[in-house]
Amino acid sequence: MKIIIAGAGEVGYHIAKLLSHENLDIVVVDMDKEKLSKIENSLDVLTYRGDTTSFSVLEEIHVDKADMFIAVTDLQNTNIIACLIAKKAGARKVFARVTNPEYLERKNSIALQRAGIDMLISPEELAANEIFNLVEESVFNEMHSFGNGALNMFGIMLDKRANIINKTVKQVADRFKEHINFIPVCITRQKYNNEFEYIVPREDTVYKEGDHVYFIGIEGVRRTLYSLMGKQKTDLSDVLILGGGRVGKKTAKLLKAHGHDVKIIERSLNKAEDLIEDNELSDILVINGDGRDNDLLEEEGISESDAFVAVTGRSETNIMACLQAKYKGVKKTYALVENTEYINLSHDIGIDGFINKKLMAANAIFKYIRKGKVLDVMNLHDLKAEVLEYRVEENSRIAHTKIEDLKFPREAIVGGIIRKFKGYLPTKDFEIQPNDRVVVFSHLECIKKIESYFQ
Repeated sequence: MKIIIAGAGEVGYHIAKLLSHENLDIVVVDMDKEKLSKIENSLDVLTYRGDTTSFSVLEEIHVDKADMFIAVTDLQNTNIIACLIAKKAGARKVFARVTNPEYLERKNSIALQRAGIDMLISPEELAANEIFNLVEESVFNEMHSFGNGALNMFGIMLDKRANIINKTVKQVADRFKEHINFIPVCITRQKYNNEFEYIVPREDTVYKEGDHVYFIGIEGVRRTLYSLMGKQKTDLSDVLILGGGRVGKKTAKLLKAHGHDVKIIERSLNKAEDLIEDNELSDILVINGDGRDNDLLEEEGISESDAFVAVTGRSETNIMACLQAKYKGVKKTYALVENTEYINLSHDIGIDGFINKKLMAANAIFKYIRKGKVLDVMNLHDLKAEVLEYRVEENSRIAHTKIEDLKFPREAIVGGIIRKFKGYLPTKDFEIQPNDRVVVFSHLECIKKIESYFQ
């Protein structure tokens, strides 16, 4: 399969990084020599320096042979034009990154599909939805549902309140016997040199304070995990948003529609006035001011806020504002960041969640590329691992096989099975059947081997 990625920025880089393990023919095109050099030096993909909207450039890289053309530059119009040219030139599927929410409205997206664009992706829309989910579910810092909620995955940091610390996976499971409704699929643990190790949990794996654990669970799992973590869900009804750009605006609308009291602080007077004039924000208080100003935050009652969401265009501003909010007593803080290296630092410095819209966009496109027997894909933040949902066919190697008889590599684990819309945990005697949907956690280097079980 040949894939052309137009744009070597953060989104393009992450898509190329995710795909570089797939043994595909990948070409990244951009005008920026420095960005292309970064990709050349770190990824096993081809690069080409040129204008992605140039007919001659697309002809030189043989766009007519491309199975997929993915335009993810920072310029929306460039992406749309490049996709339209690529489709007319013979590319089978074309994806365009957009920033204007109007393009995502049904009537407009259908018009663009008729023009030849197969998929529109909006990093801002994805980020706003993620923030909304984090505010709604205050205990966990990462979440994902499989099979419309038949199985759910949650990421959480183990602090001193967690009563599973210093216990093995088996010891914790034995407390529930046959009524256990969760399974750990991955643990990230910081080592003494500040690097992270990634552990696929086994029965003798010991939970430790500071571990970031990913659990997959079935019905009732939230209540169980709340108890095990020594936490309870906090009602985050009052939310203060710093930044009235596209992400802040969309987040405010989502939260307000679900009963939250929302305020927006926007530094730009012009933007603040635009927000005030927006009919969909008519019942949201918009404040023109600098969110880093302690006096302003105090005046607007930050200490009474349940959640603080910083989504300005500057990562450092968002981080510092969240730290200030946490110091003032805000229960939960969430920061939009551009640099993925910040993500693993969030809990170390006291911020409850970091959101990287470009990484989310890359994951969304990657999920689409994976479609087939793979129904869903979640690429974990900055881990060389994925959680994948596979469909089992009648002739699949894994069909009619018990979990205990699977010879998965040690770096992979079955997290759950969905059968007739119901979720099940992988007990040793559970036999996988055709039409089941199997959720698997796997390190990237093992995915090819895992896929062979479903072929």
